Amino acid sequence: MDAREIQAMITLLEDPSEDIFNTIFSSLLEKGPEIIPELEKAWENSDDQLYQERIENLIQKIQLNALEKDIINWMRSDHADILRGAYLIAKLQFPDLKYSYVDEPVEKIKNDVWIELNDNLTALEKIKILNHILFKVHSFSKNITNHLNPQNSYLNQVIETKKGNSVSIAIIYLAVCKKLDLPVFGVDLPGNMILAFLDESGLNLESEYQDSNILFYINPYNKGAVLGKQEIEYHLKHSRIEPLKSYFTPCSNRVIIKKMVSTLITSYENLGYQDKILELERILKLFPSE
Repeated sequence: MDAREIQAMITLLEDPSEDIFNTIFSSLLEKGPEIIPELEKAWENSDDQLYQERIENLIQKIQLNALEKDIINWMRSDHADILRGAYLIAKLQFPDLKYSYVDEPVEKIKNDVWIELNDNLTALEKIKILNHILFKVHSFSKNITNHLNPQNSYLNQVIETKKGNSVSIAIIYLAVCKKLDLPVFGVDLPGNMILAFLDESGLNLESEYQDSNILFYINPYNKGAVLGKQEIEYHLKHSRIEPLKSYFTPCSNRVIIKKMVSTLITSYENLGYQDKILELERILKLFPSE
């Protein structure tokens, strides 16, 4: 279908007949992101509020459909890179966001840490350097004053404001570790997202991690504080939570991004934004239970 035919179909979006409108809307929806520039041009050239609203709705649905496909492809990939996953979630709110906007700042942090590292350092010494660069030099911290703000979950906003929640700060921490080839993995602790530093034997395990493979835990939400297993057990006991094995062992990046989506839903429930809740619940259903 050529550009003229697309333009003619877009014009029919203002047809007063619901049947015609629905048919055209569905047909244009199937065309995908390629027609968005034409839709934006039509929006700019019209003063009809209903027509503009219909175009806006169509653009949003096209973008959401495309994003769903990207998220599914990300989940099916062999490694499901954590930074890429968080970037896709940010595109829900910022559809024009470029990957470089989140990758380049993380790369800068990685380079700053890498300069200070050497092979003679212990695992703990490496983490102390990373903590210094991330939390002192680059000033990342938890958002205490507005911890339910949705912006705490959108990685581009976290990078810009240097404030986030336990999931987003942990994701940035993990992304830096990945770039540095440090064996650090996420642990889905209730009420928090902590990390585990594994020894070399732990890297050879694809799905099952034993406690003996974990050298120590890290709490990015508390400036990278190092934890032991006993401190996690105390947290669970104090919170009256059954100490399941999954609270002590690494989880997949899919679980972490799923937790980010759930956190966003809670944020929008607090604000009463029903449209955003429905959109995020649709995304949440894409994730399998693990």
